[in-house]
Amino acid sequence: MAKENSIKKDMSNGKINAAPLMFAVFIIAICGIIYELIIGAISSYLLGDSVKQYSITIGLYMSAMGIGSYITKKFKRNLFDVFVVIELTIGLVGGISAVALFAAYGYTKVYLPVMYMTIITIGILVGLEIPILTRIIEEKENNLRMTLANVLSFDYIGALIGSVAFPLILLPHLGYIKTAFLVGFINIVVANIIIYKYSEHIKRIDILKIVAAFFALIIIVGFITADSTADKIEDSFYRDQIIYRKQTKHQRIVVTKHRDDLRLFLNGNVQFSSQDEYRYHESLIHPAMSLAKERKEILILGGGDGLAAREILKYDDVERITLVDLDKEVVDFCKTNPLVKSLSNKSLDNDKVNVINQDAYKFLETTNNKYDVVIVDLPDPNNEALNKLYTNLFYRLINSRLDDGGMIAIQSTSPYYAEQAYWCIRKTVESEGLYTTGYHLYVPSFGDWGFTLASNQEFDKDDINLSVPTKYLNDDMVKALFVFADDEKKSKDKVEVNSLTNPVLFGYYQKAWDSY
Repeated sequence: MAKENSIKKDMSNGKINAAPLMFAVFIIAICGIIYELIIGAISSYLLGDSVKQYSITIGLYMSAMGIGSYITKKFKRNLFDVFVVIELTIGLVGGISAVALFAAYGYTKVYLPVMYMTIITIGILVGLEIPILTRIIEEKENNLRMTLANVLSFDYIGALIGSVAFPLILLPHLGYIKTAFLVGFINIVVANIIIYKYSEHIKRIDILKIVAAFFALIIIVGFITADSTADKIEDSFYRDQIIYRKQTKHQRIVVTKHRDDLRLFLNGNVQFSSQDEYRYHESLIHPAMSLAKERKEILILGGGDGLAAREILKYDDVERITLVDLDKEVVDFCKTNPLVKSLSNKSLDNDKVNVINQDAYKFLETTNNKYDVVIVDLPDPNNEALNKLYTNLFYRLINSRLDDGGMIAIQSTSPYYAEQAYWCIRKTVESEGLYTTGYHLYVPSFGDWGFTLASNQEFDKDDINLSVPTKYLNDDMVKALFVFADDEKKSKDKVEVNSLTNPVLFGYYQKAWDSY
């Protein structure tokens, strides 16, 4: 008690420099928001439905912070010791959080409990930080109004910087696991700054120095070995050997290979298998190309692997292909990797192919060009950003860029596994005044897969006539594509139109795939 009174006296006499404490507020705000973003992003990546995952993360995190803030009233003595312990603990827990989450998903069936406990633990610790620091600084300043204003200002500024740094700098360059270890180390550095700046006010300084050194060692070793750790965990997610992996600013690229089977995954979702991709791409491309009034100007939305372009280049009358794909690093990989280049017949190097790295929606909003055929080869609507590319407004934009008699082919997910999602896409396209029909086929690596064929003029699917060499399609097979079984049509008239303000497709899609 005597020592605490001495501290208060020293602080009230201005003998403690509050600048390091304000710096600590700023840094821990950055760290706190990044932990929250890491957990939300990992859960979205592994489980899908980013709105749900971020909502759960934010809700639990904020509630846990409230619990932490409430608990602070129990601490009445040795506030410097308490703060150092909090920083060291959050540095360790936060540092290993990404590893713990990925390991729980890859090796156990308890991901959700681990996620919840991680959120709650970090949230409580973060909730403890600011009130403890505020009390320490307020005792020095002896002005609660000024103390709260300064602390909250630094806290909010730090949160802003952390929320910007994570998606733009940390995640693309370090990935989830290294970022978590780095941020954990920063928390431990803050603890060490407090230890050495205010050593005379820390009761258990020798013990805390040892603990700080030990925790720092764990985090440093974790950071150094993060790449190999991440590789081992990620290997457990995939059946085949991973030959390439990279985190871009937009998504996670993974390429696997087993004998002659080369597979490309984006955010854990398979984009193609070299064993059967020709089935998918021939079916996506040739019905539309056969029915189009002209075939001079072709637009591909997505298709950064070059496989759709390969099929289109089989037509001699094609003059130009504009390929719009958001992620330049995906396109660059597919353009330079020998295995993918061989699979695509070097289509991305063809002079007729013009690659534009831009969001498909934004491209359609800004271009004035007209196209004879539009191929929509985008990933499934498994998140909110992709759902935008399956809305009525998106198809309205496509229609406005389509020449008279032009054709649109849209990959439309599985009419068997995601029946409601498939028919929702069909209904959404029709809602924009386009004439449509649907077709599907069996792709071994995907299952039963569906497409939507559309035009601004009436067309007859019986007019499809294959005029280029194919490995899978023939005239008899083309006719079979347009036949649906009864169990694939149950929801045909029971779905709503997908829009920006009412994204029903995302719900249909999540409900379907969550059941498998």
